[in-house]
Amino acid sequence: MKDSDNLEKMRHTLSHILAAAVQELYPTATFGIGPAIDTGFYYDIDFGKTKISDADLEKIEKKMRGIVSRKLPMEKRVVPKMEALNWARDHKQKYKIELIEDLPEGSEISFYDMGDLFTDLCKGPHVKDTGEVGAFKLIRVAGAYWRGDEKREMLTRIYGVAFATEAELDEYLKRQEEAKARDHRKLGKELDLFCFSDLVGAGLPLFTPRGTELRELMANYSLSLRGREGFKKVWTPHITKTDLYKTSGHYAKFGDELFMVHSQVNGEDFAMKPMNCPHHAQIFASRPRTYKEMPVRYMEATTDYRDEKTGELGGLSRVRSLTQDDSHVFCRNDQIKDEVKRLVAIVKELYSTMGMQKLRARLSYRSDEDKYLGDKALWEMAQSQIKQAAIDNGLDYFEQEGEAAFYGPKIDFMAEDAIGREHQLATIQLDFVQPERFGLEFTNAKGEKERPVMIHHATLGSIERFLSVFIEHTGGWFPFWCAPEQVRIVTVNNTVSKYVDEIKEILDGIVLDKPLKYNELRYTIDDSSDSLGKKIKRATDFKIPAVLVVGPKDAEEKVVSIRLRDKEEKVKLSKLATFLKDLK
Repeated sequence: MKDSDNLEKMRHTLSHILAAAVQELYPTATFGIGPAIDTGFYYDIDFGKTKISDADLEKIEKKMRGIVSRKLPMEKRVVPKMEALNWARDHKQKYKIELIEDLPEGSEISFYDMGDLFTDLCKGPHVKDTGEVGAFKLIRVAGAYWRGDEKREMLTRIYGVAFATEAELDEYLKRQEEAKARDHRKLGKELDLFCFSDLVGAGLPLFTPRGTELRELMANYSLSLRGREGFKKVWTPHITKTDLYKTSGHYAKFGDELFMVHSQVNGEDFAMKPMNCPHHAQIFASRPRTYKEMPVRYMEATTDYRDEKTGELGGLSRVRSLTQDDSHVFCRNDQIKDEVKRLVAIVKELYSTMGMQKLRARLSYRSDEDKYLGDKALWEMAQSQIKQAAIDNGLDYFEQEGEAAFYGPKIDFMAEDAIGREHQLATIQLDFVQPERFGLEFTNAKGEKERPVMIHHATLGSIERFLSVFIEHTGGWFPFWCAPEQVRIVTVNNTVSKYVDEIKEILDGIVLDKPLKYNELRYTIDDSSDSLGKKIKRATDFKIPAVLVVGPKDAEEKVVSIRLRDKEEKVKLSKLATFLKDLK
């Protein structure tokens, strides 16, 4: 048995132990579901009129540890559906009744008995007894709608984490504390990057001047990498007739995520655009194309809108207005290999620059579900092509069914951050479906009409979501090239104004050329009457990469005292420009 399989059994058993502990402490509680998850387990519970908070977790966990110490056996038994229903009714477990009633007639249903203490409807598997569950800790209480339906009951979800050993649990909890310190919502406020307003609406972030500087630097860098590879900028409007998405297939698949706009003038119905590929397809279709001009490459950094559920929104990681550094390639079949290679190289270069060199590629294929468009033979061809592309480009890849877009398979790049968490960010998708649905064509070398292949690509993905990852990856200490404020001049007193003017003249003449061309230095001056200590603390709190401390002695010696994150240096004024241009 694989260690991961046994760990899942431990976590699943702990969800039952949690429910058993709750039942002893709160006898009137009714139970929803309690699965194992990636790092532990949870259980959704209806406590009725009793309010449960994080403050109650200690006593629940204490009760759980008592159950663990008893080493109660976990024993499976299978009963007919009617017997299972009678059990649920006798125990007044209305959520279990609903789950059982949804099963086909004639079903045999399994239960697990935890000794004589607790019984639960469950498929399993579990460890042999409660003494084999490893190390665990309850961590938080949250709300969860029954069966994920906002119109149903709000249950209390209790989360726990669990690992095979105490050492692994301690390491995980240490990482979680680090993650809290790096939380992009916390840092976004502290560094004055973005905010939200109830008057604007949930999931609609507002970026401050500092945050706007950061996001535009990210977008421009991404666009510059593709511009170097022959991509041309396009622009598309933010609303469109719904007919566009009905033709592309998006309306049938994602119609409930569209923000609708009704024209008061002529009664037409529009949608706020949730994605850009159908628009780019229309630009390609706007005039005749020949094989000689293929591939055609478009790119655009533009905001899209999706009607996400309020309960699923979270800082910048899940928003209703998302800006994509989107691009689309329209090419011949024989050009797919080279175009994918080009895009893979762009992804590697960008994430190397961001300090996230460790990338894995998930090859996302279709499953047997009836949610995909297009001929299955085309899918199989496309899936074999992206696998070959992964091999040819030396990618560390794994394959996963059911993760494809509805119109084609894709390569999803998984980037690891500074504390070991993996995030899906960049993507490359092959699409044979939309060219067919929109009737896209070009004239081939034989003078015949031929369908192009459409390749979708985003390097950052959603810029908002990327920023949520990047802020946490850096802990707010952004690389010098993309820090919203790269340098702050801090004066010791008001006698150095003329020397500050000399420094300003040097800073105004610096042009940084890596990784963006013609990137002027961004700096401010703090010449307030506050103490030097307060000024330096302000600069440090904003995590400014280089703080130039200027006093009378510095002016006299024509030097600048530079405070970096991890060291201090004195630099001659004549060497200042070179020093700053070389900062990493």
